[in-house]
Amino acid sequence: MCELDDNSTGHLYVKSDVYGFGVVLLEIMTAMRALDTKRPSGQQNLVEWVKPFLSNKKKLKGIMDARIEGQYSPKAAIQAAQLSLKCLENDPKQRPSMKEVLESLEAIEAIQVKSKESKNNISHQAPVVQAARHQRAVKV
Repeated sequence: MCELDDNSTGHLYVKSDVYGFGVVLLEIMTAMRALDTKRPSGQQNLVEWVKPFLSNKKKLKGIMDARIEGQYSPKAAIQAAQLSLKCLENDPKQRPSMKEVLESLEAIEAIQVKSKESKNNISHQAPVVQAARHQRAVKV
């Protein structure tokens, strides 16, 4: 998915990749495709359908992939949802930079590590954090 500038000149914003990352983050969180014509009409576009759920803790739980339940803390899920909302801002200038995305993901990972350490589990780096670090390294 690409975001074109306001004048529709065909130029991509620098933060187009941030929007795309927000979409991928939603796909990971929900285990749903960004576009799926097999879903009911109001739910075919994942971003449009899910955005209102991302700021509500109870509604967020309802859209999270049930297969990953228990593998994340509720606080980390909320932080990830807030990050995806920021990445999906309509105005590209309001979106975070990839550096800020990475910093947010590292903060989310720290929440997970702290949560897992309190349960005496060993934590591994989240794949989403690895992907953001890789993307940042490629951009630099």
